[in-house]
Amino acid sequence: MRTLLYLAVISFSLLSCKKENSGFIGKPEKTTEVQKPEDLGTEIFEGKGACIACHKPNEKLVGPSVYEIAKIYKDKNGDMISFLKGEAKPLVDPSQYEVMKVNLELTKTFSDEELKALEAYIYSHLK
Repeated sequence: MRTLLYLAVISFSLLSCKKENSGFIGKPEKTTEVQKPEDLGTEIFEGKGACIACHKPNEKLVGPSVYEIAKIYKDKNGDMISFLKGEAKPLVDPSQYEVMKVNLELTKTFSDEELKALEAYIYSHLK
């Protein structure tokens, strides 16, 4: 009887400690979540692109605001990606172009996906 009670207690203890996730031990769960372009653009704008040093969402700093950039490129049907690749003239504030040239050397190295994400982030400020 004592052995039966002992086995019951051990069984109950083991069952109560069972993990909710019944996946395999040691294998990471795969996620199918895809990062939205605006989110990647935000990371680039605030991180490796260092754009945030001169551009703020709704106020002029060294350069024009992100909102102003988006509005002008939209109104003029401009090609922001070509500008960031150094292949088009500035539409927003040509007088600041010399200051921006240093950053264009960086944006020229970005992949097309990164440039499209940066563009998506900038245009997201029109919403």
